[in-house]
Amino acid sequence: MLVYIIRRSLQSVVVLFVMSLIVFVGVYAIGNPIDILINPQADQIDRERAIAALGLDKPLWEQYAVFLRGAVAGDLGRSFVHAVPALGLILERMPATLELAVAAMLLAITFGIPLGLWAGLRPDGFAGRTIMAGSILGFSLPTFWVGLMFIMVFSVMLGWLPSNGRGPTTPLLGIPVSFLSVEGWRHLIMPATNLALFKLALLIRLTRAGAREALLQDYVKFARAKGLTNARVIGVHVLRNILIPIVTVIGLEFGSVIAFAIVTESVFAWPGMGKLLIDSIGVLDRPVIVAYLLIIVTMFIVINLVVDVLYSALDPRVRLTDSKG
Repeated sequence: MLVYIIRRSLQSVVVLFVMSLIVFVGVYAIGNPIDILINPQADQIDRERAIAALGLDKPLWEQYAVFLRGAVAGDLGRSFVHAVPALGLILERMPATLELAVAAMLLAITFGIPLGLWAGLRPDGFAGRTIMAGSILGFSLPTFWVGLMFIMVFSVMLGWLPSNGRGPTTPLLGIPVSFLSVEGWRHLIMPATNLALFKLALLIRLTRAGAREALLQDYVKFARAKGLTNARVIGVHVLRNILIPIVTVIGLEFGSVIAFAIVTESVFAWPGMGKLLIDSIGVLDRPVIVAYLLIIVTMFIVINLVVDVLYSALDPRVRLTDSKG
């Protein structure tokens, strides 16, 4: 296990290096932040002074070399707009995004797996058909439109929930969280539900398909022939065997929830990393954009490693070795 983790870590370093090069070149090749950050009435001397202060007077390869040296030391550059370290700016917003992503995935898991299992066990019943019809809606409805409808119904028409913001936060192990207060939950429930709908629909369909396939396997028929209760057959033999692909999807979708919560954060004015990214793109704040993308890549790498380790725990046939096969 240790050798496997070390090998994966070395591979991750290579992936991060390649991604940093692609992201840096891609972001720095688009637009000129000076045109946005500097007053159009400024003279050429002021423009040149600002360009030199931001390090934009150097060739692209030299800018990347400076960035790479800083990245090795944990410095991903300073924000052009806020004049603070880009990494610190993103980490300041990260708790809000993680709280939203965790709440969304918990909703998706809590309802998606049981509903998918129910639909798989009773595919021809009214409830099973209703669940599958609902999952199609979850796939089809645009996230931004659902968010706007939530605001229209629950905030404007009924006045039950606040339409934007995160609400009051409480320090938990030094991290500000909002779920420890009723008002925080009132702010969290709509964006979390909006973000969870697509993942909920995905887990329902994945669990249903896995359950339908597992019920036809010989080990399930043998378990029933032994006289095991239906609950034990489903809980031990069916659910445990379909958890492997489900765990994979949950891991990858959790990463995508963090990375692509941008729409939901924008609709509900949730002060997370996605909202920061949108604001940074609007003013071409290159260091923040690059730092955000590299942090997201790092998260995906860590999540993939955790998923592989969970594979081994869920299925004894899966063994993590240092072989390349």
